[in-house]
Amino acid sequence: METVFGIAVDGVAYGMILFIISVGLSVTLGLMRVVNLAHGAFAMVGGYIASSVMQGAGLPYELALVAAVLLTVLLALPLERLLYRRIYGSANELAQVLLTIGLCFVIVAGMNYLFGPTLKRIPLPDYLSGVVMLGPKAISAHRIFVIGAGLTALVGLWWLLERTDFGIRLRAAVDNPGMAAALGIRTERLYAATFALGTGLAAFGGVLGSELLPLEPYYALRYIVLFLAVVAVGGAGSIFGSAAAAVALGVIDTAGKYLIPNFGEFFFYTALILILFRWPHGFFKRGTA
Repeated sequence: METVFGIAVDGVAYGMILFIISVGLSVTLGLMRVVNLAHGAFAMVGGYIASSVMQGAGLPYELALVAAVLLTVLLALPLERLLYRRIYGSANELAQVLLTIGLCFVIVAGMNYLFGPTLKRIPLPDYLSGVVMLGPKAISAHRIFVIGAGLTALVGLWWLLERTDFGIRLRAAVDNPGMAAALGIRTERLYAATFALGTGLAAFGGVLGSELLPLEPYYALRYIVLFLAVVAVGGAGSIFGSAAAAVALGVIDTAGKYLIPNFGEFFFYTALILILFRWPHGFFKRGTA
């Protein structure tokens, strides 16, 4: 019973990290029709920035988290204007893949040049390093924080895209850009804001999940398959689909590593193949929630 409880908590926490990072990729792919293979690189940049400002400038964890998100977004916005804006809605998926994977390699090389090819640590504050007692069970405070952050991101994104003018305008700009522009909707600003939101979430997840997805030199290339798996299983553009897929895959992967560690990620990819065989378009078809 203790093992089952540990698998459940660690699996859900792991899934929430995958969700926070992947949901921006899902929105970009589902709504803006861009295959952004550099998305994991923005999570890596956020983690590296947080590690640097904490250990170099002595900032506390909370300020480092905010600084990582803001600086990553500021660094990414010029790329959106110069590069991504040229491929929004493009029917040439190969051009999207080549551009974004090339950008990913450039970012990885840049981060390694600036920060060195070593594993980066993000020390947790005392209140996240301990445990919380839930009856007779001890749960890591960091795991609880991660799960809470994931649920907050889920509800916040749903509200933003379904209950605000921003979400209405974004869907209109995606469905019919020409008509939306004729009605006075600034589509370029909407796309930039959506890209910034996805990038910020990736950076947030990169910092928050450094205990579960270690910040190593090839983070962006190693984990991009995990993020793409969440999008594929959940359905591109679906927020709730991404959350369901991330938690399901997180629990399956965690259970496999708990029970049969020698198999590595065998169960994760086996589950991915079986799910896509049964639901080739993911749990949810393309949508905003």
